[in-house]
Amino acid sequence: MKKVSIVLFLTMAAFASAILTSSSKASEKAPKIPLEDFFRNPEKTNFKISPNGEYISFFAPYKDRLNVFVKKIDDDSAKRLTNEVDRDISGYLWANNDRLLYLKDQGGDENFSLYGVNKDGSNMKALTEIEDVRTKIIDDLPDIDEEMIIGLNKRNPKIFDPYRLNIETGEMEMLAKNPGDIQGWITDHEGKLRAATAIKGGVNKALLFRDSEDEEFETVLKTNFKNALNPYFFTFDNEKLYAVSNLDRDKKAPVIFDPESGEIEEVLYENENYDVTGLSYSRKREELTSASYTSWKTQRHFFSEETKKLYGRLNDELGEYEVSVTDHDKEENHFIVRTYSDRSLGAYYLYDKQKDELSKIADVSPWLDEEDMAEMKPIKYESRDGLTIHGYLTLPKGYTMDNAKDLPVVVNPHGGPWARDSWGFNPQVQFLANRGYAVLQMNFRGSTGYGKKFWKASFEEWGLSMQDDITDGVKWLIDKGIADPDRIAIYGASYGGYATLAGMTFTPDLYAAGVDYVGVSNLFTFMNTIPPYWEPLLDMMHEMVGDPEEDSVRMQKTSPVFHADKIEAPLFVAQGANDPRVDKDESDQMVEALKERGVDVQYMVKENEGHGFRNQENQFDFYRAMEKFLAKHLKKDEAKN
Repeated sequence: MKKVSIVLFLTMAAFASAILTSSSKASEKAPKIPLEDFFRNPEKTNFKISPNGEYISFFAPYKDRLNVFVKKIDDDSAKRLTNEVDRDISGYLWANNDRLLYLKDQGGDENFSLYGVNKDGSNMKALTEIEDVRTKIIDDLPDIDEEMIIGLNKRNPKIFDPYRLNIETGEMEMLAKNPGDIQGWITDHEGKLRAATAIKGGVNKALLFRDSEDEEFETVLKTNFKNALNPYFFTFDNEKLYAVSNLDRDKKAPVIFDPESGEIEEVLYENENYDVTGLSYSRKREELTSASYTSWKTQRHFFSEETKKLYGRLNDELGEYEVSVTDHDKEENHFIVRTYSDRSLGAYYLYDKQKDELSKIADVSPWLDEEDMAEMKPIKYESRDGLTIHGYLTLPKGYTMDNAKDLPVVVNPHGGPWARDSWGFNPQVQFLANRGYAVLQMNFRGSTGYGKKFWKASFEEWGLSMQDDITDGVKWLIDKGIADPDRIAIYGASYGGYATLAGMTFTPDLYAAGVDYVGVSNLFTFMNTIPPYWEPLLDMMHEMVGDPEEDSVRMQKTSPVFHADKIEAPLFVAQGANDPRVDKDESDQMVEALKERGVDVQYMVKENEGHGFRNQENQFDFYRAMEKFLAKHLKKDEAKN
């Protein structure tokens, strides 16, 4: 009895000590971490496994560029297969047990070309290296070793035709001629081209279907683009379609669609608060496995007991992190598992199902100590017209919602704008927090995942209620006492760059500085310089953003470049010269307008980049300049340095 009491006392003492240590550690401010540690290429990432489960591949740096490496599953030494030195490889996959394929563009132009290489480094071949042509992968045909189906816009830059490609020789055959309105092609589980999605009349969507490749496509469903049925893959008898739909509902839900009747046969799962946007299946078992949606974190609904059991097993061992299965072999005996959190880029693991063994493959960024990172907390506030706006607040380490007072703040609206911020490790947010800034991110109206009504509330509201949602978030943070109202900056990329310019133009007293990264400044020129393959969507963009002719008064009112005279605070602009989405002229116009007025504007252009900086050294330059810019204008103790 005495022994038990001593053990209990020691255990409680150790527990109390751990609590005190943890509390002390949590309240400590983080050391200043080198900028490069946040933005350098991962040590190893993007692990995949060969179909037979014998080899593992991954990205790793070679001369500061991410290249593809391969190793045997039980071997420590790896072979580098690619030699790219001008730009990171964008993505890759195993085409069969011997050959890998990868995509790469030139200088950020997003005209991706497809290349092939054997796992021993032999037979390196450019398969679709065609100037000004973009390659899409439609179906990698896992049961046909030497072929895959791709989409190319070489016949017409506005649309993509499907081709059957021999991945050894590069020979290809057109499978169908795009009549001019098809946006996506869908194959069945045998690799037959059986369905397509199209734009009809500019703002209507159509689903096309055929029973066999010998037949013509017929329209089986036609809807306005606001009411969507998005097919994901065929049912396992190849007769119907699994899809995600918001027809007759506000939130997207996974369904089974019957092409013969043209109707939804069954709603498989629904969430009353969030859109379901992910749907997964097991090819081996021929069963639907899970649906996913995002609340403040990623959530899953399981259809398969086996998949539910797998995630339960992984969470038992890795549960302090978010867990995701990112790849598996053909027999589903070996699984690549990724972990992450708001404070860590996490690690990759290999799970051997037959042995029930989980082993770590690699940490993604072992040089970062997650104990020095800041927590990303979910927040919500009400907009001025009564919408609930969800978002995230990251406070510098050592601060909490209770003790954070009068902090310098960087407001960081996301791009898209029809996208969303989500919980997880964000290197730029962690970098800013490490430099002493609170970072506010908000999913303003139009952000995806919150249903049709919330999305539609953004239509024709660029610079208006969408911007009000951002402003209301800033005022919420000021009212909380967390933000020093004299030390607030706004920074964003793409649409976030537009929101930055709009914030500084339409609410000039709110921000002490702004950083516009590949942002839109002129809604008229933006509409005229989109990539050619966006042109079939232009009528929808007119309805969502504005028609340059019919809505010219409003678009002039909400284009920051026409109101540059209202900007009072200093601005830093960064732009890729080859940006296909937001033309460099968008930044040139704003910089020129400000220089004419003598406003303090700093301009960085990278000639070998596109819509955002990909190359590591360019990221270093950008964030280094941004750090100095923010310190000069937001930090009291560094204002004169």
